[in-house]
Amino acid sequence: MNIKDIIEEKLSEVILNIYQLKDIKLEIQENKTEYEGDFTIVTFPLVKQLKKNPESIGVELGEALTADTELLESFNVIKGFLNIKIKNQFFIDNFKSIADNFSTIEKKNATVMVEYSSPNTNKPLHLGHIRNNLLGFSVAQILKEAGYEVIKTQIINDRGIHICKSMLAWEKFGHGETPETTNTKGDKFVGNYYVEFDKNYKKEIAELVGQGVEEAQAKKDAPIIQEAQKMLLDWEKGDEKVRELWKEMNSWVYKGFNETYKRLGVDFDQIQYESNTYILGKDLIHEGLEKGVLYQKEDGSVWCDLTDEGLDQKLLLRSDGTSVYMTQDLGTAVERFKQNDIKKLIYTVGNEQDYHFQVLFKILKKLGYSWADQLYHLSYGMVELPEGKMKSREGTVVDADDLMQEMYETAKAKAQELGKLENLSEEDREASYETVGLGALKYFMLKVDPKKKMLFNPAESIDFNGNTGPFIQYTYARIHSLLTKANYTQKETADVELNEFEKELIIQLTNYKAIVEKAAETLSPALLANYVYDLVKSYNSFYQNNPILNQENENIKQFRLNLSDLTAKTIKKSLELLGIGTVNRM
Repeated sequence: MNIKDIIEEKLSEVILNIYQLKDIKLEIQENKTEYEGDFTIVTFPLVKQLKKNPESIGVELGEALTADTELLESFNVIKGFLNIKIKNQFFIDNFKSIADNFSTIEKKNATVMVEYSSPNTNKPLHLGHIRNNLLGFSVAQILKEAGYEVIKTQIINDRGIHICKSMLAWEKFGHGETPETTNTKGDKFVGNYYVEFDKNYKKEIAELVGQGVEEAQAKKDAPIIQEAQKMLLDWEKGDEKVRELWKEMNSWVYKGFNETYKRLGVDFDQIQYESNTYILGKDLIHEGLEKGVLYQKEDGSVWCDLTDEGLDQKLLLRSDGTSVYMTQDLGTAVERFKQNDIKKLIYTVGNEQDYHFQVLFKILKKLGYSWADQLYHLSYGMVELPEGKMKSREGTVVDADDLMQEMYETAKAKAQELGKLENLSEEDREASYETVGLGALKYFMLKVDPKKKMLFNPAESIDFNGNTGPFIQYTYARIHSLLTKANYTQKETADVELNEFEKELIIQLTNYKAIVEKAAETLSPALLANYVYDLVKSYNSFYQNNPILNQENENIKQFRLNLSDLTAKTIKKSLELLGIGTVNRM
């Protein structure tokens, strides 16, 4: 429990004792005024209930807290604001407690599954996937720190018409080339053929329109799309030639994806493939028809009527018997709960799919799956870039690998410009550029509330000042350097009289576990990102206003080193939960 929570608990007890009022929570703020005190309690909410003026309420609460608890050293009341000064020993005891229990995690005895990434195997990962992966991975890390067992998963969209488009284009225009013969990363190689299909498709449409065919009809009649649709049907029938090509091209893509995931620093505990789950989805359709939850139209297509739920009618099986994304997602969800004992399943997917997940959850509920209530869509806003800042594919989609490389190069250029890292070996410098560059990217992406659309500016993200990853990494490196110079080892100290900077830092350190719990509850890494920034600001104020290595009193010096050590551990752990690394020198 952090210091503010302890004050809140004691305050509730006092309000119950002297006013017989239950469940009253007054606002408690860290005191930033010129009046003496560590915290300010706002008494105005009690005025109406007690029919007393706020000043007298403040005095009564201050006197009761002094008499009934061991918290207060002194208090003063200014216009209904109760400023309380907490006893020095209380801060000391709290600091020792969090230092002793820093690594302790209270287990929740519940497993949560987090799905993220889940790309298509017809193109490389892009900027949107980066936010998705960073958000999903960080949420998983935070849930673990909060005491949950966590399964990180993804569903690979490895089948469907879009996959067949890349396959068909390679058959027609590839002349047998491979990622190896062209020295191209596998996912980009296949993605190039997806682009090639689209180029030829548009050309055929234009030719048909030129012959007098309506554009909508031309899109259906273009020979290349009809060939792709036939290939999909052949795939579903198990055609050996089509299946072999599909396996080979997917293997190229997976190799490319894994390189991207490794550099981004994300991983998975389980992977599912749509090629395995779409059949299960079809089985559910038949089950739904038998139960009368779904209905079939004259053309053979199968639908779910959700109009009574305020939604629409949803197609689940096409008239030709092929499945749609919803069919596959139904099958995947059932499989996950069958294979794992999970309390909750979180889908990390952009907000353009909000409606899809509303429908998915409603259909599963209608099919009789009680765990449908345990499904959650972690919906996030899209990422945009300042125009012209980054390379892009066809002028619209920013490639994930290009973006990571750009961040590395920007970090390198910035470090060289500022004269940082010059004393490191070439190998250590390169590793630091990578850690700082990707740390900047990750922090900038995660400090924004997931629900908000965001503008990613690479130049702003790499700044060594302000609310950025490099600024936080720099503070960690500063503390590491301080502890190294001091030949630091942790030792018990006699109690010391704390100043305002030491108290402020201890308050921030005691907030860590409460912030982790809140971030886990709200599935928002932004809370943790902004917490660690506030912690770093508090440490820098403490560092600038308190001598440490030059402190003559050995007991105070050791205490301040202990305080610095716990701060460094908290910064490092917070960054780890965001998927961000640290460097020891900057």
